Amino acid sequence: MPLPLALGLIGTGAVVAHTGPALMPLMPPLAKAFGVPRTLPGEPAPQAVAITFDDGPHPEGTPAVLKILADRGIPATFFLVGERVRANPTLAAEITAAGHRVALHCDQHRNALRLTGHQIRDDIARAQETIHAATGVECDLQRAPLGIYTPAFLRAVKQAGLKPWLWSQWGRDWRTRATPESIIKDASESLVAGDVVLLHDGDDYSSKGSHLNTVKALPGILDAVQTRNLDPVVLP
Repeated sequence: MPLPLALGLIGTGAVVAHTGPALMPLMPPLAKAFGVPRTLPGEPAPQAVAITFDDGPHPEGTPAVLKILADRGIPATFFLVGERVRANPTLAAEITAAGHRVALHCDQHRNALRLTGHQIRDDIARAQETIHAATGVECDLQRAPLGIYTPAFLRAVKQAGLKPWLWSQWGRDWRTRATPESIIKDASESLVAGDVVLLHDGDDYSSKGSHLNTVKALPGILDAVQTRNLDPVVLP
């Protein structure tokens, strides 16, 4: 999903005081100031990187991604959307059965700048319930839709016992103009130990068919990980 475009909505009625955390994906010092990690800690491995997927499960994208990861023996972290889990509960269970990490994205994929604190809390609670029912997992990690946090969102995440987590590299695979080659370049050109890579295994909230480019790009991204002698891990 195009974060810069979403941030253009900031000036359309949102309170200015609420927009600081929303810029965290684009301004790493802000993420640090708000205590939201973008990268991995030194543990569990000094050469670790984390491949993460948002917006699933998706009936086409998720199985294709799972097959590539299984063929390579690589673990990943999936930030799931509640309404997508309700539509594809078996796929959500397959993610955990394959040994991947399940985390919470949201229940409905909405811009937090347009939500009240009550709406955010309800959204998190429903997503937690849905993901647990499908996978048996009690999520402890969360990533905001569009990467946009507000102070109310951060409070709700903390109150729910969740830890927010952003990313340090992204494939920009949601874009209409993205290609497998551009996704590989954006996600891996400057990839180093400690990076968290953001990709999307579904197209329900982005350019239609964008997941096809992600699937085509994923082997190239994993090749780059291997070439740099990096160790793929799930988020801790």
